[in-house]
Amino acid sequence: MNFISMNLVTLLYLVASVCFIQALKGLSSPSSARAGNAFGMAGMAIATVTTVALILKLKTEMATGAMGYGLVIAGLVVGGGIGAFAAKKVEMTKMPELVAAMHSLIGLAAVCIAVAVVSEPWVFQITQRGVALPFGNRLELFIGTFVGAVTFSGSVIAFGKLSGKYKFRLFQGAPVSFPGQHMFNLVIAIAIVVLGLMFCFSESAEPAWTPFVIMAILSFVLGVLIIIPIGGADMPVVVSMLNSYSGWAAAGIGFSLNNSMLIIAGSLVGSSGAILSYIMCKAMNRSFFNVILGGFGGEAAETGGAAQEQRPVKSGSADDAAFIMSNAESVIIVPGYGLAVARAQHALKELVEKLTHQGVSVKYAIHPVAGRMPGHMNVLLAEAEVPYDQVFEMEDINGEFGQTDVVLVLGANDVVNPAAKDPKSPIAGMPILEAYKAKSIIVNKRSMASGYAGLDNDLFYQPNTMMVFGDAKKVLESMVKAVE
Repeated sequence: MNFISMNLVTLLYLVASVCFIQALKGLSSPSSARAGNAFGMAGMAIATVTTVALILKLKTEMATGAMGYGLVIAGLVVGGGIGAFAAKKVEMTKMPELVAAMHSLIGLAAVCIAVAVVSEPWVFQITQRGVALPFGNRLELFIGTFVGAVTFSGSVIAFGKLSGKYKFRLFQGAPVSFPGQHMFNLVIAIAIVVLGLMFCFSESAEPAWTPFVIMAILSFVLGVLIIIPIGGADMPVVVSMLNSYSGWAAAGIGFSLNNSMLIIAGSLVGSSGAILSYIMCKAMNRSFFNVILGGFGGEAAETGGAAQEQRPVKSGSADDAAFIMSNAESVIIVPGYGLAVARAQHALKELVEKLTHQGVSVKYAIHPVAGRMPGHMNVLLAEAEVPYDQVFEMEDINGEFGQTDVVLVLGANDVVNPAAKDPKSPIAGMPILEAYKAKSIIVNKRSMASGYAGLDNDLFYQPNTMMVFGDAKKVLESMVKAVE
C-alpha cells in the first residue's frame, strides 16, 4: 500500500469534496437531482476507497497485525450491506425514520472516533507516545463528542417518534414534559461545559477520562431531553436540525484528525441542514428556539376530537369527485402524507393524464413542510415521473387558488388549514396553501382525524367542500375509472 502518498490522499479528498458540493447543487432542483445523487455517490466512493487505502498503509507501517485488516473489511461489508438492504427495502413513508437513523450513526461514529483519539492520539499522528494532546485538539474532541452524543440520542428519539410503532413513552408522538424541564436541561448543559473544560485544561499525558466520560454520558442524556418535549408537528424540523448537528460533529472530528475531507463534507452538511431548518421554521411561522422549547399543538390535540364530532360535513363518492373535476377548466392538486401512506402517486398521475386529455388544466401545489420531511412530496411525485413543470411551490401558486375551479386535497391537513389566519390559533401566521379560496374543494382522507398539529381543520366544513373518505389509492383508482 506504499503507492498512496499523503499528497495523493489530499488530492483525492479534495476531489471527493468537490463531488459533494456538486451533489448539493444538483439536489437543489428536481430536474438535476439524479445528477446530484450521482456526484454524491462518486464522492463517497472516492472518500471511502482513499480512507481504506490510507488505513491499510498506516497499519502496514506500524506492523499492527492482520486483525486490523479484518476489521476494515468487516466494516465495509457489514455497513455497505446494511445500507444497500435499507435503501432497497425502505418505503417512501419510512424515509424520515431512515434519515434519523443515519444521523444517529454519524453521531455515534463521531463519539467513537473521539474516544479512540483520546485513548491513543499517536496512532492518528497527532502527538508522540507519552505526549499530552494540545489544548486545541482537546477542545475539538470535546465539542465533537458533545455534538455527536446529542445527535445520536436525539436521533434515536426522533426515529421512535416518526416510526410510531413503539409503545415506550419517549417514542410516542405527543410531547413529553415535566416541571422544571428547561431548568434541568440548563443544569446538565452547564455541567457538560464545566466537565469539558476540565478535560480541555488537563495537561497530563494520561487522558482525563473521568470528566470526558461523564461529559459524554450527560451529552447522551441531554440529546434525549431536548427532543422528547417536541411534538410530531415539528418532527420535520427536528430531522433537519439533527442533520445539521451530524455535519458539525463530523467537521469537529475532522479538525482533530486534520482530515480536510471530513471538515469540508461536515461543514456542507451542517450549514445546509441549518439553512433548511431555518426555511422550514419560516414556513411554519415559528422560530428555531420555539421549536426546541417544544410542545407544538400539544394542548390542541386534546380538544380537536370533540369539535370534529359536533360539526357536520358534506361527503361524496369518488364518482362525484371525478364528475366535478371532469367538468372543470382548472384543477390544483395538494398532495399530503396520506398520499404517501397509500402509495397512490402512480394512480394520481394516471388521473391527471385522463383529466389533461379532456382539456382540464392540472397543477400540483407543494407546501414546504408537507409530508414528514423536506421535499417528501417532490420525491413522491418524481417517483411517479410527474413532469416538473406541473409542480409548483407554495409561493408560486398561492395566488392562483382564487381563480381555480377545483382543488383536490389528498391526505394533507395542517398545510391547508384556514385556522392559520386566526390570530388566536396555535398555528396563527403559519403560511398555508390557500385552498379555501377555490370555487370547489374535494378532500380525500381516511377519516376526520386531525393532523400533526392536533387541530380541527375548518376547510373540511366549508359549504363548497366535499369529503371523499377512503384509502387514497383506491379512491383515485375509482376516479380514473369514472373519468373514463
